[in-house]
Amino acid sequence: MKNVKMALILTTALTLSACEEGSKQGFGTFLGAIAGAAVGSAIGDNGDGTTHFLAVTTGALAGAAIGNSIGKSLDDADRREMERNRQIALETYASGQTATWYNPDSGNSGTYRPKPAYQDEVGAYCREYQQTITIGGKTEEAYGRACRQPDGTWKIIS
Repeated sequence: MKNVKMALILTTALTLSACEEGSKQGFGTFLGAIAGAAVGSAIGDNGDGTTHFLAVTTGALAGAAIGNSIGKSLDDADRREMERNRQIALETYASGQTATWYNPDSGNSGTYRPKPAYQDEVGAYCREYQQTITIGGKTEEAYGRACRQPDGTWKIIS
């Protein structure tokens, strides 16, 4: 349990430092660290805590590095299109249906493919999703989870 807490502290520190940058690079670092930690957590749990800690930490660091690189190339219009597309996909698309976005000015694009909605432990509706981002012909893939807020928007949880 102690190792899991340390991994969460590391992930939080990475995401907070990324947010302080206030740039598209910081935004990418933030999303990458969250996605990497989630993937590391999902694949690294063998019950002893140590492996789980290392998997979460490695996932967060690798995700932050990938996200940082992607963030360098995304502009405000890309991020707005991504966010708009994510909201529409999570709110209205059937499970497995792919929503796509494209910015003709930058040439960047991406997809969201939501999974079935479920209620979490406090009753909020949540959905996991698969996301791709293509920049300069190179595609990166990530997974996330978002929950529906009282105002109807979807907030990324992990």
